Amino acid sequence: MQYYKASLRQHYKSLRAALQPEELLEKSIAIANQCLGLPLWDQHNYHIFLSSQKNAEVNTEPLLTVLQGKEKTVVVPKIAPKEQLQHYILEEDTLLQCNAYGIPEPLAGKLLNPQKIDVVFVPLLAFDTTGQRVGYGKGYYDRFLKSCKPTVVSVGLSFFEPVEKIIDCHSHDVPLHYVVSPQQQYSFK
Repeated sequence: MQYYKASLRQHYKSLRAALQPEELLEKSIAIANQCLGLPLWDQHNYHIFLSSQKNAEVNTEPLLTVLQGKEKTVVVPKIAPKEQLQHYILEEDTLLQCNAYGIPEPLAGKLLNPQKIDVVFVPLLAFDTTGQRVGYGKGYYDRFLKSCKPTVVSVGLSFFEPVEKIIDCHSHDVPLHYVVSPQQQYSFK
């Protein structure tokens, strides 16, 4: 079946909202464990979103623990003017504060140029069997991924399995290389 982004956005927001906190954490841990099987652990700079509890996003704390345990440089986003993202190295003393969307962001720190990022973990609401994703509709991650080096690896994190086809994708949409769900890994390379 074919789907429009707006209907998928609405449907998957309601599905996520129905998840109980313990189920959300259990699925998030399963996603982090599935990520361990991806061929991307020989890189250095890993960009990860910090989860919005308000939006019942995949909890990235288990994956963040994996990255820190592997001694990777972790980079986190902060919303900047003109619907852009800035990218800060997450350090032990980095202070975080939730923005208007309920997303923890660094208050200050060391910025990293997107061209130096090797792997990006991408938030999403839904995805299809070709690697196209539905986010919240502002295009932050599409613009960000286009600013990265051509070899950057993008990994979507999803509580749910793919739909067959998203039919209203545009030329500015950036497909993902992988998506990881609690049950499996999907490759679109």
